[in-house]
Amino acid sequence: MKNVFVSLARQSVVALLALVTLTVVVGGLYPVAVWGMSRFDSAAAEGSFVTDGQGCRSSDLLGLDQQVPAGQADPYLHNRVAGGADDPMAPGDASASGASNLGPNSPELVKIIDTRRAVIAKREGAPPAEVPADAVTGSGSGLDPDISPAYADLQVPRIARALDLSPSVVRAIIADHTSGRQLGFLGQERVNVQQVNRDLGISGPQPHDTRCR
Repeated sequence: MKNVFVSLARQSVVALLALVTLTVVVGGLYPVAVWGMSRFDSAAAEGSFVTDGQGCRSSDLLGLDQQVPAGQADPYLHNRVAGGADDPMAPGDASASGASNLGPNSPELVKIIDTRRAVIAKREGAPPAEVPADAVTGSGSGLDPDISPAYADLQVPRIARALDLSPSVVRAIIADHTSGRQLGFLGQERVNVQQVNRDLGISGPQPHDTRCR
């Protein structure tokens, strides 16, 4: 009987030590380690907010397409589209984000893409055949912050005219915010639209995060 109590006591001590150890490691050290790692790049950890003279305006991680009133010169570098069947472009509307779930053989998707291509070609004063694929197709979230260098270059003449800049200056700013393939072989080259518009001196859209207001 005595051996039973001794064994039970030992198991209880071991269980208590395991509980204390796991509590310290999982409930204390691990969260502190994760928090500490996030401090190596605190800007990204906090949402990569973009600020200007008026304070926090947007995020480098969000691609909210900016628009100008009808009839005014358009100085913005535009994101990928976020619209669907009801509104193929859905400019600046974050609520329109999301995939359409339409397959590549869908006549509806073909119609949407053709509409987008026509709108973008007219806006840029370019032949429809020169509109890149990423300009007329949305990302899975619909809020992709990046576009291809080809789509950015297509917009250079319009931006230069609207801001009274030389195309070479606009291209230099775009080049400053062009990233290569991740790890040298993953993905494609990409241009961050919010960063380019910021350096062009154009304020971003009002954010939805209340911490920025």
